Amino acid sequence: MYDRQALIALIQAKALEFGDFTLASGKKARFYLDCRRVTLDSRGANLIAAGILERIADAWPDAVGGMAVGADPITGAVITLAGQGPRPLRGFIVRKEAKAHGKGRDVEGPVKAGDRVVIVEDVVTTGGSSLLAIEKVEAAGMIVDKVVAIVDRLEGGAEAFANRGYKLETLLTIRDLGIEPTA
Repeated sequence: MYDRQALIALIQAKALEFGDFTLASGKKARFYLDCRRVTLDSRGANLIAAGILERIADAWPDAVGGMAVGADPITGAVITLAGQGPRPLRGFIVRKEAKAHGKGRDVEGPVKAGDRVVIVEDVVTTGGSSLLAIEKVEAAGMIVDKVVAIVDRLEGGAEAFANRGYKLETLLTIRDLGIEPTA
């Protein structure tokens, strides 16, 4: 069962830092969310997985996954928790760059063309990382239902997805963490 308040408390205690930071998007920020400190924590992984499973319950996909490395522990937690119930769920990893050896795939895992998938993400700022994951997943022939993230920084990510026809759902926004977005 998803406990939203417990996730908020865990993120505030373990992942939220204040200072001067440069984000992956290149934007400057006065706070940083290192969600790996929560996604790689057993309690955090369970809370996040339960929240994501609630978000996908009405339109159960074939698989979940996202951009390596940030989405990897989220994917692992979601498929593990799903495996404890009656509905199977597969996972996948999207590589930033295809391997130069082996099969050279951008998308790894037990997925195939035609699968309906959900992209998972830790923190969304502009949506760039997940949009790249979507591009690679669709190039592999899969159908993206939506993106589910842990936290939306409320800095344009939802709009970037909507402009391309995708829906963003999140477990939390920065407002839930007591932070107002920058103008």
